[in-house]
Amino acid sequence: MGTGKVRRVLVTGGTGSFGKTMVHELLRGDIEEVRILSRDEEKQDALRNRLGDARARFFIGDIRDRESVSRAVKGVEAVFHAAALKQVPSCEFFPMEAVRTNVLGSENVIRASIEHGVGSLVCLSTDKAVQPINAMGISKAMMEKMVQAASREIGPEAATTISCVRYGNVMCSRGSVIPLFIRQIKNGQPITVTEPNMTRFLMPLRDSVALVRFAFEHARQGDLFIKKAAASTIADLATALAELFGSPNHPVKAIGWRHAEKLYETLASAQELGTAEDMGDYWRLRLDDRDLNYAAYFSEGETTTATMDDYHSHNTERLDVEGVRQLLLSLPEVQAELEGWTRG
Repeated sequence: MGTGKVRRVLVTGGTGSFGKTMVHELLRGDIEEVRILSRDEEKQDALRNRLGDARARFFIGDIRDRESVSRAVKGVEAVFHAAALKQVPSCEFFPMEAVRTNVLGSENVIRASIEHGVGSLVCLSTDKAVQPINAMGISKAMMEKMVQAASREIGPEAATTISCVRYGNVMCSRGSVIPLFIRQIKNGQPITVTEPNMTRFLMPLRDSVALVRFAFEHARQGDLFIKKAAASTIADLATALAELFGSPNHPVKAIGWRHAEKLYETLASAQELGTAEDMGDYWRLRLDDRDLNYAAYFSEGETTTATMDDYHSHNTERLDVEGVRQLLLSLPEVQAELEGWTRG
């Protein structure tokens, strides 16, 4: 994946949707060793058998435990930090668990990477971290703040470069509505949507891996990268799936908003974009590297963001039903669901 002279890499949460794809991508190159740190023995065994590659080394451990993180980090040149609690409802009901994993666990990864002189640490965040209204987004926003604080602390000349990426819903990942909608269509059940006019960014898993790769190759200390992405309404997503699976008139049931949901998701605030660098398909959101000079925060103010808008799923490129349909057809997971399927 263009890791240059990097020989050993750690992927935290390496048995998750993103982690597995990242591991596969790394093993396609001439990497010497890919370490997978996660706490799920069953998923590790399944991935080990699926990979059949001696370069993949599995570490049982939890990012909440500094010692197990340190053991996995020691000796690697790059860390991709994907381990997290990602489900909004789970984090709402158990917010302290989100803190322990997404905040304290991420701090363990950051500190272990600095301690062991890791060349590059890329931490995965979410659009829900921008102007957060739920515990998952708040905990990820705190992770971003810790990355920024550590970056200021160690400075641009440090051996370790720490960066973040931020992206929206990954299509067909754990918790995505796409597998749910497909099951409902195949089982003859109504497609359940919360608010039909709700919009979400649509990002294939391959694009999230490309974003992380881009951050690895281009990051300066404390950078945060986002990929420009298209979006659609939930109603158009449901319609496109129904058409793909031969049920264009499939019933759709609006069940109402879930607790802690937004009408649209934001990938970058106007304030962040005011100093951002447009890199074509990506934005580089630069670290605010001022020291604790109170005048800079309380009396000088900002003038660059007054006329800008946030970058969110309501004002990005909007895919119509056909556009969503074509994007869905490009996904291996959807292709696999369509294979051999005939409407009963």
